[in-house]
Amino acid sequence: MSTLRNSVRLIGRVGNNPEVKNFDGGKKVATLTLATNEVYYNDKNEKVENTQWHNLVAWGKVAEIIEKFIEKGKEIAVEGKLTYRTYDDKEGNKRYVTEIVINEIVLF
Repeated sequence: MSTLRNSVRLIGRVGNNPEVKNFDGGKKVATLTLATNEVYYNDKNEKVENTQWHNLVAWGKVAEIIEKFIEKGKEIAVEGKLTYRTYDDKEGNKRYVTEIVINEIVLF
């Protein structure tokens, strides 16, 4: 059961061209957004489309794959874990960020 703890799996479309940063020693990090869509019918039998946006982060080999093969609009599947972090912006306000750190990616 421990493999089920903090596990996220999503299929969706990439919302922006990934941003890839290189660090000393050749390590890479890629950040991008993913849109997932849900379609259902409400009480009045009207079709409702709901889009959720997810912030994704990938390191190392996964970041290299993203850099080479992923662009805005591409459909992908990801598996990873949900993470939270905080930082102080330029005005000194505390900001909260929810991200999915990708472990695996599948390209369609």
